[in-house]
Amino acid sequence: MAEVIINGPEGRLEGRYYHHKTPNAPVALVLHPHPEHGGDMNNKVTYALYRSFVDMGFNTMRFNFRGVGKSEGRFGQGEGELSDAATVMDWLQTYNPNAPACWVAGFSFGAWISMQLLMRRPEIEGFISVSPPANMYDFTFLAPCPVSGLMLQGDQDLIVDKDSVTQLAERLSQQRNIEITERRIEGADHFFTDRLDLIMTDVKDYVTSSRGNKLPSFTESVTA
Repeated sequence: MAEVIINGPEGRLEGRYYHHKTPNAPVALVLHPHPEHGGDMNNKVTYALYRSFVDMGFNTMRFNFRGVGKSEGRFGQGEGELSDAATVMDWLQTYNPNAPACWVAGFSFGAWISMQLLMRRPEIEGFISVSPPANMYDFTFLAPCPVSGLMLQGDQDLIVDKDSVTQLAERLSQQRNIEITERRIEGADHFFTDRLDLIMTDVKDYVTSSRGNKLPSFTESVTA
């Protein structure tokens, strides 16, 4: 795992990047929850997503939005954070010009930003959206949603309304050639306390199934 500093729209952006030795590995970008509510790239759910993609052989990046950690700037009300994510995606693709696929994942506020990003980046193949805050933010921009993906939520989540996530998944699944898989993790709260391993299992199962035999094989030791 390497610490990276990327020139962002409002100054430096701090990230953590894992690059596999496998040639031409796919890439994944992971986005953290709300900066004004303690969200950062070291959030446990964010790290579980990051580690899931690392374990599957992806060249994987997580980073701090503007104003968080060593990242410069101030909270941008979502618009700024989307710009940050696009900048980091540019960095990933510049560093991995032959990557065969790109995935994006996010938790809570990060899920909302990730869904906006995939609307602007046709190269994104799939997404993982953990506790997408459909009862707090407008998701109508997903018209149409360009790719299929997985939505995960705890069945004891008291922050993001479960029915709102189900309704969002059902609405998007009605679109042609789009399938949204919704899974609820039993006994999990919004932060998936004592259930992080189940997030990783579901993510790996979904991505592996979606990509078939296109995931790279590797034997390197991961210490991220």
